[in-house]
Amino acid sequence: MFAWLSENLGTIVISIVLLAIVAAIIASMVKDKKQGKSSCGNNCSHCALSGSCHKH
Repeated sequence: MFAWLSENLGTIVISIVLLAIVAAIIASMVKDKKQGKSSCGNNCSHCALSGSCHKH
């Protein structure tokens, strides 16, 4: 068990770091969505879905 951990320590550490980054990105997106922020850039004049994205 310890031999396997020591052989794969680099992969495990990198995987944990990448998982933390993805979790932070998802948490930021959820927070922005709850605050009503949009990730589309708000250039609705050229958007096919402008009527369903920003309701007036």
